[in-house]
Amino acid sequence: MYDAVGGQAFFDQLVDRFYDGVVDDPVLRPLYPDDLGPSRHRLAGFLAQYWGGPPHYSAERGHPRLRMRHAPFEIGAAERDAWMSHMRASLASAEMPDDIRVAMLEYFESAATHLINKQPPTPPDSRIVPIS
Repeated sequence: MYDAVGGQAFFDQLVDRFYDGVVDDPVLRPLYPDDLGPSRHRLAGFLAQYWGGPPHYSAERGHPRLRMRHAPFEIGAAERDAWMSHMRASLASAEMPDDIRVAMLEYFESAATHLINKQPPTPPDSRIVPIS
Protein backbone atom coordinates (compact mmCIF):
# COMPACT_ATOMS: atom_id res chain seq x y z
CA MET A 1 0.00 0.00 0.00
CA TYR A 2 2.94 2.31 0.66
CA ASP A 3 3.79 2.48 -3.03
CA ALA A 4 0.15 2.57 -4.14
CA VAL A 5 -0.48 5.84 -2.26
CA GLY A 6 2.75 7.54 -3.32
CA GLY A 7 5.24 6.64 -0.63
CA GLN A 8 6.48 8.74 2.26
CA ALA A 9 5.14 12.02 0.85
CA PHE A 10 1.57 10.70 1.18
CA PHE A 11 2.05 9.87 4.86
CA ASP A 12 3.80 13.18 5.58
CA GLN A 13 0.86 15.06 4.04
CA LEU A 14 -1.73 12.88 5.79
CA VAL A 15 -0.09 13.52 9.14
CA ASP A 16 0.35 17.24 8.48
CA ARG A 17 -3.38 17.60 7.75
CA PHE A 18 -4.18 15.55 10.86
CA TYR A 19 -2.01 17.70 13.14
CA ASP A 20 -3.37 20.90 11.57
CA GLY A 21 -6.65 19.85 13.19
CA VAL A 22 -5.07 18.84 16.48
CA VAL A 23 -3.47 22.28 16.94
CA ASP A 24 -6.76 23.88 17.95
CA ASP A 25 -8.52 20.85 19.41
CA PRO A 26 -9.41 21.45 23.07
CA VAL A 27 -9.59 17.71 23.81
CA LEU A 28 -6.39 16.55 22.10
CA ARG A 29 -4.02 19.51 22.21
CA PRO A 30 -3.31 19.16 25.96
CA LEU A 31 -2.05 15.61 25.36
CA TYR A 32 0.76 16.77 23.07
CA PRO A 33 3.98 18.67 23.72
CA ASP A 34 4.27 22.32 22.67
CA ASP A 35 6.38 21.37 19.65
CA LEU A 36 4.34 19.06 17.42
CA GLY A 37 7.25 18.49 15.01
CA PRO A 38 8.55 15.31 16.66
CA SER A 39 5.01 13.93 17.00
CA ARG A 40 4.39 14.56 13.30
CA HIS A 41 7.64 12.83 12.37
CA ARG A 42 6.95 9.77 14.53
CA LEU A 43 3.36 9.29 13.34
CA ALA A 44 4.30 9.69 9.67
CA GLY A 45 7.18 7.25 10.10
CA PHE A 46 5.05 4.72 11.93
CA LEU A 47 2.23 4.87 9.37
CA ALA A 48 4.62 4.62 6.43
CA GLN A 49 6.26 1.55 7.95
CA TYR A 50 2.93 -0.04 8.93
CA TRP A 51 1.61 0.32 5.39
CA GLY A 52 4.66 -1.29 3.78
CA GLY A 53 7.31 1.42 3.72
CA PRO A 54 10.88 1.20 4.95
CA PRO A 55 11.38 0.37 8.64
CA HIS A 56 12.75 3.79 9.60
CA TYR A 57 10.36 4.09 12.54
CA SER A 58 11.59 0.86 14.12
CA ALA A 59 15.20 1.81 13.43
CA GLU A 60 14.68 5.07 15.34
CA ARG A 61 12.26 3.98 18.08
CA GLY A 62 12.26 0.19 18.29
CA HIS A 63 9.07 -1.86 18.28
CA PRO A 64 6.00 0.40 18.00
CA ARG A 65 4.35 -0.85 21.23
CA LEU A 66 1.48 1.56 20.69
CA ARG A 67 -0.41 0.72 23.85
CA MET A 68 2.68 1.07 26.04
CA ARG A 69 3.73 4.34 24.42
CA HIS A 70 0.25 5.81 24.94
CA ALA A 71 -0.22 4.48 28.49
CA PRO A 72 0.93 7.71 30.20
CA PHE A 73 -1.93 9.63 28.56
CA GLU A 74 -5.54 9.35 29.64
CA ILE A 75 -7.36 8.24 26.52
CA GLY A 76 -11.10 7.84 26.77
CA ALA A 77 -13.93 7.82 24.28
CA ALA A 78 -13.77 11.62 23.86
CA GLU A 79 -10.06 11.53 22.98
CA ARG A 80 -10.57 8.59 20.65
CA ASP A 81 -13.47 10.32 18.90
CA ALA A 82 -11.54 13.59 18.52
CA TRP A 83 -8.51 11.73 17.14
CA MET A 84 -10.68 9.84 14.68
CA SER A 85 -12.46 13.02 13.60
CA HIS A 86 -9.16 14.60 12.56
CA MET A 87 -7.87 11.43 10.92
CA ARG A 88 -11.12 10.95 8.99
CA ALA A 89 -10.90 14.55 7.74
CA SER A 90 -7.28 14.05 6.74
CA LEU A 91 -8.10 10.85 4.87
CA ALA A 92 -11.13 12.46 3.19
CA SER A 93 -8.93 15.07 1.57
CA ALA A 94 -6.31 12.55 0.41
CA GLU A 95 -6.31 11.03 -3.04
CA MET A 96 -6.18 7.26 -2.88
CA PRO A 97 -8.03 4.21 -4.15
CA ASP A 98 -11.27 3.52 -2.28
CA ASP A 99 -10.16 0.09 -1.09
CA ILE A 100 -7.08 1.61 0.55
CA ARG A 101 -9.16 4.37 2.16
CA VAL A 102 -11.49 1.74 3.63
CA ALA A 103 -8.55 -0.34 4.90
CA MET A 104 -6.95 2.69 6.52
CA LEU A 105 -10.19 3.79 8.16
CA GLU A 106 -10.74 0.30 9.52
CA TYR A 107 -7.20 0.20 10.90
CA PHE A 108 -7.48 3.64 12.50
CA GLU A 109 -10.84 2.80 14.08
CA SER A 110 -9.45 -0.40 15.54
CA ALA A 111 -6.16 1.10 16.74
CA ALA A 112 -7.79 4.19 18.26
CA THR A 113 -10.28 2.05 20.15
CA HIS A 114 -7.51 -0.28 21.33
CA LEU A 115 -5.67 2.68 22.88
CA ILE A 116 -8.55 3.66 25.17
CA ASN A 117 -7.24 3.31 28.71
CA LYS A 118 -9.69 5.49 30.64
CA GLN A 119 -13.19 4.25 31.31
CA PRO A 120 -16.10 6.52 32.18
CA PRO A 121 -17.00 6.63 35.86
CA THR A 122 -19.41 3.95 36.93
CA PRO A 123 -22.69 5.46 38.07
CA PRO A 124 -23.80 4.51 41.53
CA ASP A 125 -26.09 1.51 41.66
CA SER A 126 -29.51 2.94 42.41
CA ARG A 127 -30.62 -0.43 43.81
CA ILE A 128 -28.28 -0.15 46.76
CA VAL A 129 -29.99 1.48 49.71
CA PRO A 130 -27.66 2.93 52.33
CA ILE A 131 -28.09 1.54 55.82
CA SER A 132 -28.57 4.23 58.40
